[in-house]
Amino acid sequence: MADTLGMVARLAGNSIRFGWYYGINWLLDRQAARLGARPQFRPKRPVPSRQELLADLARLLVQDAGNVRDGLYPAEDDMPGSIGDYIDRLRLMMADLPGALERRASRDASSAKRQAEVARLPEYYTQDFHFQAGGYLSDDSARLYDLQVETLFYGSAAAMRRAGLAEVAKFLKGRDQRRLSLLDVACGTGRFLRQVRLAFPALKLTGLDLSEPYVREAERHMQGLRPAELVTANAESMPFPDASQDIVTCIYLFHELPPEVRRRVTSEIARVLKHDGLFVLVDSLQMGDKPGWDGLLEAFPVRFHEPYFESYATDDLDADFTEAGLAHLSTSLAFLSKVMVRRKVASPG
Repeated sequence: MADTLGMVARLAGNSIRFGWYYGINWLLDRQAARLGARPQFRPKRPVPSRQELLADLARLLVQDAGNVRDGLYPAEDDMPGSIGDYIDRLRLMMADLPGALERRASRDASSAKRQAEVARLPEYYTQDFHFQAGGYLSDDSARLYDLQVETLFYGSAAAMRRAGLAEVAKFLKGRDQRRLSLLDVACGTGRFLRQVRLAFPALKLTGLDLSEPYVREAERHMQGLRPAELVTANAESMPFPDASQDIVTCIYLFHELPPEVRRRVTSEIARVLKHDGLFVLVDSLQMGDKPGWDGLLEAFPVRFHEPYFESYATDDLDADFTEAGLAHLSTSLAFLSKVMVRRKVASPG
């Protein structure tokens, strides 16, 4: 039965969310201008007009509500925590703006390296991604991440993640979720795990991430729900047996990896997937996905210190997935993201 009321609730919630985060984005932009830190980079490739950008975002939000109507996932709110906690995070984000702008102006992305000296982390990970102090290695970064991402994308990040959840729901239709397992690689603060748990209460869930502060934040986000197993480990060498997972998801990781690491992580994903298992990748658009938007992809790594984004934007992920034994099922676009769905087949040769 179609969940029309759920669809209406989700659409209303999405509209309110968009207006709220659009307003925060505008305030931060105004404050950056007052501080004399408005970015000067001018991309050579075309960029969409604001009208085109917002029209595409609206299509995503309507599609998200349609997925609720079609029963792919519920309309529950995915924001854990209290209003007071949210306001505290908002204040922290506002207070951090001058420092973030200063780090961007000086191109200083070194504080995470200092924190990682005793942590034995890979070199590529010890940077201040997004010019956040401490990169992914500080508690403040973990507290601010979701708020910053939603602000950057006008409140659409949750809906873009749910575009991947829709593919998981299609795979699970008619199956006994109690007998199936899902691994979320680079689970970060656990927002996607929470969305999965709300939709599939009996599914065995595991989240893996390299950042201890982010794993702690994921534990907080899963409070009140059936727990997921959360593991702090490197996705280049996952501590799971071969063919142990029915579903593997990976949300916004690949654009933050060097090319050779992307391939190792892909191989590990293929290794832990069962035969005929599902792999769902949600990540940024790549060059040519929306040709009139390529200028946004050109500007993104300059504005937000994404050192491996340029190589990601032109990488042939299809070829890498095929070589690893992950056969193409579908590729779709969701605003500023793309959703790549693959099925594990027999290893080549």
